[in-house]
Amino acid sequence: MNGNLFNRVVLIVLDSVGIGAMPDADRWGDEGADTLGHIAELRGLHVPNLQRLGLGNIRPLRSLGPVNSPEACYGRCALLSNGKDTTTGHWEIAGIILERAFPTYPQGFPPEIIARFIEETGVPGVLGNVPASGTEIIRELGEEHMRTGKPIVYTSADSVFQIAAHEEVIPVDRLYTMCEKARAILRGEHEVGRVIARPFIGAPGNFRRTERRRDFAVPPPRENLLVALAEAGLDVVSVGKIASIYDYAGITQALPSKDNAQGIDQTIAALCEPTRGLIFTNLVDFDMLYGHRRDVEGYARALEYFDARLPEIEAALKDDDLLILAADHGNDPAFRGTDHTREYTPLLVTGRRARRGVDLGTRRSLADIGQTIADNFGLKLKAGESFLADIAE
Repeated sequence: MNGNLFNRVVLIVLDSVGIGAMPDADRWGDEGADTLGHIAELRGLHVPNLQRLGLGNIRPLRSLGPVNSPEACYGRCALLSNGKDTTTGHWEIAGIILERAFPTYPQGFPPEIIARFIEETGVPGVLGNVPASGTEIIRELGEEHMRTGKPIVYTSADSVFQIAAHEEVIPVDRLYTMCEKARAILRGEHEVGRVIARPFIGAPGNFRRTERRRDFAVPPPRENLLVALAEAGLDVVSVGKIASIYDYAGITQALPSKDNAQGIDQTIAALCEPTRGLIFTNLVDFDMLYGHRRDVEGYARALEYFDARLPEIEAALKDDDLLILAADHGNDPAFRGTDHTREYTPLLVTGRRARRGVDLGTRRSLADIGQTIADNFGLKLKAGESFLADIAE
């Protein structure tokens, strides 16, 4: 289908909002995982706006059934890549299929990696080297870090090497340099998706992470949706951690956000600007604050908060805008462990020029989203099957 049906596409990724285990979930230890299903069953969900769009039509959920005339097109996406992390899911949306998963370190990083990091950065050693919540490990090890000058190194369920340091102990510029050295070390079999600087301030018992976080990502292959749009002269406006996930490749404007509330605010602000192309938002709280911490109640409240603000986003849409709601993987807060979960992701597509109530089925890959956006602008990606013809009015 030829492009330009929609002047602008707004793609919002609800980070980790899965909708049931994929057939290969047992390979990942995730058989039975069901982020939305378990939240709806254990706590219940009041999300009338998502329901009217057709969330319950994708798959009936307890207290969230199908509606007779859904206002959006609806379906679900499988993850074709080998992985279940943020970078893998987002890259696949942009048309990049990974055959090899980014490495994760549930037991911490190997001694040889830590030894080389110490040698090349000149630090007196490191603290931590375990998977941990960033706020918790700073609370636990921050005082010792201030006393010894040793940076706190930790990871998570994602493929990340994180370095936390008090700004008065290790100045931010030096912390960034340390991250650059770590990025150079972490290549080959240990090429993590991101190295992240996590500066903090305050006194023991009252530490606080600052907004000087910086991500040092693996650059994605040049052949991806964002670069294709930018090279065609279109706007690619990122909100939240989108820019860092793609190492700023193809990004024409990056709007920061620290949480879902600010992410929604920034998305609405971007919609008010006279752009043409893509507004790409990641809402991080579902995953960061509630999925990894196995907080069913908090996750449910975050979903209900997004639902309550969804009409604001819809009201900001122009007649020729298209809104796509999706996710990148699962993170079932009722499941064992604290890792992501290998799940299908929901897909809701709406706009004043789009059809309503079309069942888009089970998409083979998240890349179908990127291919559809590319198709709208007369472009083509290597991966994915466009559903633009299915939603065109």
